[in-house]
Amino acid sequence: MRLLVVLLLTFMSVFSSPAVGQSSSYLGFDRNDYPGDANLVALHQTFAFSGYWLNNPPGASANTWAGKRGKLEAAGFGFLVLFNGRLYKDLLHNAAALGQADGKAAVISAWHEGFPGHTTIFLDVEQGGRMLPEQKAYIYAWVDAVTANGFRAGVYCSGIPAKERKISIVTADDIRENAGGRKIMFFVTNDVCPPSPGCALPRKPLAPAESGINFAEVWQYAQSPKREDFAAKCPANYSADGNCYPPGADPALKLHVDVETATSGDPSQGR
Repeated sequence: MRLLVVLLLTFMSVFSSPAVGQSSSYLGFDRNDYPGDANLVALHQTFAFSGYWLNNPPGASANTWAGKRGKLEAAGFGFLVLFNGRLYKDLLHNAAALGQADGKAAVISAWHEGFPGHTTIFLDVEQGGRMLPEQKAYIYAWVDAVTANGFRAGVYCSGIPAKERKISIVTADDIRENAGGRKIMFFVTNDVCPPSPGCALPRKPLAPAESGINFAEVWQYAQSPKREDFAAKCPANYSADGNCYPPGADPALKLHVDVETATSGDPSQGR
């Protein structure tokens, strides 16, 4: 009887374990402009998940992703749900109240787009280094508003050390260490080579922790266009115009992308 149990457990272990060589990380992309319905099939041949903006992306006057969740889900994509946060200059008067209002706006937009209540929404924090008091007040008020309304909160921020006098500050560490016990998922950007492989799309993606931030759930390792001040030492795998283009897309479309790797094919659990 004992032998039978051992054999049964061995059988279950073999067939429930990941296949040999199977990656536990997944490639994804994001871009400010929706790539177009006709390009989703080609993009999904490379990417498991897609970024999805709930409000106007940085520098944009409109959000072309609005209403496209169903198209992306039908094409097989998971989601990396993003909300564009405020710059420091916008936070000089009552940053916490603005964070609360923006957090509620993010939730309303997520519901409107059809995302389930457990979805993680990532606040896009564009400025790096040590967060100033107004920035922290905004970020944590935003996180509180999102979680109070049934969603989960994440932050997109820099994972690159920034010089501050005689020390280096990493934005992701600064936000996490001052979060007061709040549960926050982290989507970090680090396009410095190494650890970034540049505009590479490996069949076995790197783990987000290889970004240098061991608690990262998602790592953006390539940006379009290539940032010369950070990515100057990257391999010559960007296009001649400095952008990162996915295979299978019509070159004439200039469908440049930022590239991520994540611990899940649906990092926001938005399906």
